[in-house]
Amino acid sequence: MNQQGIHRAIEAVWRIESAKIIAVLARMLRDVGQAEEIAQDALVSALERWPDSGTPDNPAAWLMTVAKNRALDHLRHRKLEQDKEAELTYEIEGLLQDAAPDLERALDDNIGDDLLRLVFVACHPVLSTEARVALTLRLLGGLTTDEIARAFFVPETTVAQRIVRAKRTLAEAKVPFEVPRGHELVERLASVLQVVYLIYNEGYSASAGADWMRPALCEEALRLGRVLAELAPQEPEVHGLVALMEIQSSRARARTDARGAPVLLLEQDRSRWDQLLIRRGLAALARAEQIGRGLGPYALQAAIAACHARARRAEDTDWGRIAALYDGLAQLAPSPVVELNRAVALSMAFGPETGLEVADALLDEAALKNYHLLPSVRGDFLFKLGRKAEARAEFERAAALTQNQRERDLLLTRAAACAELPAPGHSQ
Repeated sequence: MNQQGIHRAIEAVWRIESAKIIAVLARMLRDVGQAEEIAQDALVSALERWPDSGTPDNPAAWLMTVAKNRALDHLRHRKLEQDKEAELTYEIEGLLQDAAPDLERALDDNIGDDLLRLVFVACHPVLSTEARVALTLRLLGGLTTDEIARAFFVPETTVAQRIVRAKRTLAEAKVPFEVPRGHELVERLASVLQVVYLIYNEGYSASAGADWMRPALCEEALRLGRVLAELAPQEPEVHGLVALMEIQSSRARARTDARGAPVLLLEQDRSRWDQLLIRRGLAALARAEQIGRGLGPYALQAAIAACHARARRAEDTDWGRIAALYDGLAQLAPSPVVELNRAVALSMAFGPETGLEVADALLDEAALKNYHLLPSVRGDFLFKLGRKAEARAEFERAAALTQNQRERDLLLTRAAACAELPAPGHSQ
């Protein structure tokens, strides 16, 4: 293998294994920042040595062993430096004692537990949402600061600062490297799922830029979700979120045309939907239902997505059931955005007048003041009601609010259509 091939192999191994290595080191060191630095040192060693010595038979084990040895060296160095401070020495000796048995078990059964601990640390509520997202993609996704910056259209320095501050905050707050228990687990798990879903949503419907979707972010969120489902198999909302992402991802190929322009759900060629992802999503939803304890917000959204996935044609969609599921979601997790989605379902089930009535009640919601989908949805309802001048104004307003170029073009096209085409009959 030539040098370029070896570098590609190292990058591939790192993307797959880095989270496991950092997780194990974080357990040894009780410091996420130091864990990542030492893991990066191991990566540098691979880049320096493998072009000359060749790729090891087990690259992941090589990286893990080098990283663990460096972590132990770091702990021993700390012990020597602080030998006069008995309390700290006792603590470091304890860390050494905990770490030592792991030297010969580079990829053991504890890694699952370590990964789960790392997930909860990276998504700790002491961090801002932006910091949680950046740190999760960095530590668990193996993305570089440049990749994260490009994904979210922010300067690389901003991402780097967020990650540095996040590590410092975790260290200063002395956040324990452990999985929360009891009532705290429910609250902390919600934070983890929120981060994964935020990453997914930014990929599924890009908030800015020239592309309608960013598949790499969707794939990364889905990978994290699947890992989380393996690590926490008895948590129904984990399976609910995975189900939602699997089913939504099944439509990816049909969501844009050959030019990359958006194709709306009811106009998509359903033969292009990925049936494997649909089956996986339905299976995950079934697991969430089997565990019991009722469906949470993610599982309810997955159940809504499943209604679309089961309909072979757009006209076969069970809008009555979707409206009922949105009723349940609005009671469980009320928000203006949920209510706006409920308005769409009601319009499809009972006519645009019903949907418009619900949407109009949201006009004074501060949270939706600059939310482009409110005028977009109202424009659709008004168009179906034959109120084309009002519809055009709403589509133009929505186009002015969105930061996504593809979406802006779609909305302006719909605005123009209001002056060219007769309004269709009511959707039933």
